[in-house]
Amino acid sequence: MATTNFKGHPVKLVGEFIQVGKLAPNFELVKSDLSSLSLADLKGKRVILNIFPSMDTGVCATSVRKFNQLAAGLPDTVVLAISKDLPFAQGRFCSTEGIENVVALSDFRHSDFDKSYGVLMGDGPLMGLLARAVVVIDKEGKVSYTELVPEITQEPAYEKAIEAAKK
Repeated sequence: MATTNFKGHPVKLVGEFIQVGKLAPNFELVKSDLSSLSLADLKGKRVILNIFPSMDTGVCATSVRKFNQLAAGLPDTVVLAISKDLPFAQGRFCSTEGIENVVALSDFRHSDFDKSYGVLMGDGPLMGLLARAVVVIDKEGKVSYTELVPEITQEPAYEKAIEAAKK
């Protein structure tokens, strides 16, 4: 069982954090217009999963803005911003912030993503939300890069994720 930290306190994650080299498990999440998007819908593209607790926090919002900028020049690559926020809140954030190169997805309806990727916080003050992580999936559907950010309040290593997506 993987762990992360929230303000210096350990937080246990439910399931096993996804590993490089594994076939990425399919998932179905909800877009801001309430339609569904699955990983299978993105077959043949590189996919960057920017996973975090909530867009309503400074670090999470920053990560969406940063990936929005970095993703603009990546061919055949889709960046997904994934949280348990309701699709309405995600849509409002993206329209207010001018987010156009990232697809916001909510894990509020389906409960398989959080456990199959090992990012569900199982205890601590943010229990039930998603841990901060980045997963890059190549065009063949295999995981080529992962980062489970060791402290929820820290930003991920954007450049490492972008480099992995370019391969």
